[in-house]
Amino acid sequence: MNYGEFVEVVARRAGVPSEKAEAVSRATLETLTDRVTAGQASNIAGQLPRELRQHLHKTTTAIGSQNAEPFGLDQFVERVARRAGVDVAMADAGMRAVLSTIGEAVSKDELEDLVSQLPKEFWEIIQAGAGVEVRPRGA
Repeated sequence: MNYGEFVEVVARRAGVPSEKAEAVSRATLETLTDRVTAGQASNIAGQLPRELRQHLHKTTTAIGSQNAEPFGLDQFVERVARRAGVDVAMADAGMRAVLSTIGEAVSKDELEDLVSQLPKEFWEIIQAGAGVEVRPRGA
């Protein structure tokens, strides 16, 4: 899947214009990077279009960690809204569209590794939107 296709799929799924889909995609990937380890973010980045990879680079946080931050879906959506400059409803729809599109764009093994680092509510979104059966590794 190339960048244009990725954004087009997100726009269609979220019911937003392409420019909003781009902003929400960027914000969702940056927020996903907060939620998973640096290694996982890098692995996902390697399977996404080049234009999206920069948004999955984890940097050292203020507390000096490259570890995953433990926060739930509501805070995830709030962070996406703030980063994308959109309301919470658009951030929620966009985030769901991005996660499900990631579910189609990366390998099953990588997807299993990703959902292993996320609470069940996240992988249910990926599974429902992308129409793929995904479970954390070992589950």
